[in-house]
Amino acid sequence: MSAQRGRDLLLKIDNGSGVFGTVAGLRTQRIALNADTVDITHADSVGQWRELLAGAGVRRASLAGSGVFKDATSDERVRQVFFDGLIASWQIVVPAFGVIQGPFQISSLDYRGDYAGEVTFELALESAGALTFTAL
Repeated sequence: MSAQRGRDLLLKIDNGSGVFGTVAGLRTQRIALNADTVDITHADSVGQWRELLAGAGVRRASLAGSGVFKDATSDERVRQVFFDGLIASWQIVVPAFGVIQGPFQISSLDYRGDYAGEVTFELALESAGALTFTAL
């Protein structure tokens, strides 16, 4: 993957009918993919080096972003998903890399406004099931 513009990373949410719409104006975004390990080291492990059980740990993804909503539609959809406590289908589009898609729950939604500036928001998502990856 070559260098990419950060603004090209997109966060999209399913509008409830299988169509994904971009969540407005994210200025900063971060996605973290994690996997727990399961230690199976035993007395006969070569050199007493730790051994891990492949594919046994819990995998998860988290996403954080902040920015401004570009329109009332995306603001309303995100807000409704949060207040209803729904797990929605989301897409994270990483240019020249791929699309990560699957169920996420909004774990925090913050709004902030400066006196002489626009209203901004911060959003945090946690994966809530199996994710897929499609290379671009």
